[in-house]
Amino acid sequence: MAEVSLLQQRLSLYSIPLVWLTAFLPGTFKTTLIMRHTQAFTNVTPRTNGSRAAAEKNLPPDISAKILRLEGAHMNGNENLPIWFAAIVGHIVGNMAKLDNYTLNMLSLSYICGRMLFNYIYYQQRTELQGALRSTVFFICFGEGFIQVHMHLDRVTN
Repeated sequence: MAEVSLLQQRLSLYSIPLVWLTAFLPGTFKTTLIMRHTQAFTNVTPRTNGSRAAAEKNLPPDISAKILRLEGAHMNGNENLPIWFAAIVGHIVGNMAKLDNYTLNMLSLSYICGRMLFNYIYYQQRTELQGALRSTVFFICFGEGFIQVHMHLDRVTN
């Protein structure tokens, strides 16, 4: 019996909760920083916790900057969720059309890893060059799906 690689299985649907975590965790880390370093947290108006904490005079500037960067990473992740969910619908269609699972799984895995790298850079960045690197990772991560599909279609049609 031939051994089947894990990446040959239909795994792309499992990427949905993982991609959601890449959007959710920066918000959780932001809330943890706010609660640990300030009295600014309130669940009555949670969307203003970041700006309220950053405005506190006794908060060290590096913690304030981290809170705002984590908030940005969280918002960016949430803005990208619908795009990924639409891509997963494409994966379902791809699975139905018998596109190889390896390509679809590698696309899912590379997107998840790219989002994790994006979040890490977003959290750690302190310079314009690092901000440019973060933006580059975002566009590579975003555009990779189009490149992968194009390469796969070239292989199938030629």
